[in-house]
Amino acid sequence: MPPSIFRFFHWHLRHNSLTSASFSTRASLLSASSSGQNITTSHHNGSLSKMYSTSCETLSEDPSKDRAISDMLIDSFGRMHTYLRISLTERCNLRCHYCMPAEGVELTPSPQLLSQDEIVRLASLFVSSGVDKIRLTGGEPTIRKDIEELCLQLSNLKGLKTLAMTTNGITLGKKLPKLKDSGLNLVNISLDTLVPAKFEFMTRRKGHGRVMESIDAAVKLGYNPVKVNCVVMRGFNDDEICDFVELTRERPINVRFIEFMPFDGNVWNVKKLVPYAEMLDKVVEKFTGLQRIQDHPTETAKNFRIDGHQGSVSFITSMTEHFCAGCNRLRLLADGNFKVCLFGPSEVSLRDPIRLGEGDDKLREIIGAAVKRKKASHAGMFDLAKTPNRPMIHIGG
Repeated sequence: MPPSIFRFFHWHLRHNSLTSASFSTRASLLSASSSGQNITTSHHNGSLSKMYSTSCETLSEDPSKDRAISDMLIDSFGRMHTYLRISLTERCNLRCHYCMPAEGVELTPSPQLLSQDEIVRLASLFVSSGVDKIRLTGGEPTIRKDIEELCLQLSNLKGLKTLAMTTNGITLGKKLPKLKDSGLNLVNISLDTLVPAKFEFMTRRKGHGRVMESIDAAVKLGYNPVKVNCVVMRGFNDDEICDFVELTRERPINVRFIEFMPFDGNVWNVKKLVPYAEMLDKVVEKFTGLQRIQDHPTETAKNFRIDGHQGSVSFITSMTEHFCAGCNRLRLLADGNFKVCLFGPSEVSLRDPIRLGEGDDKLREIIGAAVKRKKASHAGMFDLAKTPNRPMIHIGG
């Protein structure tokens, strides 16, 4: 076993306070899950939350087996960061409550944003160091006029396996054929309600029909799965959870229910939070044959299949059950700042050294130092709510 994998494995067990007994229990649950145990049975026995509260993890896949991972991407806990999220813009054509304050945000002046050449240079540096997945975010990435050319350049980087995008879907439908031809091979579409009037209330804009059309277009173009991100908020859309699950019955859609997270200006309140266990209970009460999928150690979501459904259902539990132990994600913001944790306020500029004429070795030094400073885990949700951080529109979804 390579030393970096050993450090990761050792820390993962210590961080999650797993005794040998609890690890054996977890292993037996994993075996039951992979053999297709029906979750409804566990629910009736009153042990649903305990049995499926943690992720089904395995370290059987060695991320360094196919490619060498630069030490620049390995933190002090042995976590290997092979996934880079790049925010392409702070601008958006929606004004979602949980992403942007009602009064809007101050946008970074255009000259201070990364250019296409700067984005490609930094992406190339990360990919040559071991990153094999890039996700394009925003703001809304599809409003960039050069989005197709940018995708083409990024998808041609040697060593990149996945080029993904998270989008609100408003303009995606008409652009998706060319984006696919340009190398975009994974799509997440954000949609928090299936009710047009509620969509307009949440986003402060019209466009529900266009988002639904974009989901249809992605399915027709062969994206499998088409991921649909849904931030669940009590009193707004928690009554639609099972309606969203129905989207997975006939089509290869992966609905991803996301716990409401605190960011500057989104007026986060724990009363709005619908915990994973509660969401899962709603699904189990309505649908039979729910089975846990064995997840990769770096997976952010807890994934489930449902008997008879083409698609799947996932839960992203950042607030009630964080997944920091397996985190492999880094973030490059539209203004060129580098962020090693979504919830951490620490940032370092990569734009400034580029514009000062620094070479790749200096950039690697800055990146590596930031990665080594990454903490074991982010704070709890109540501390996060009090910690200054940027609005989500600045960070990138």
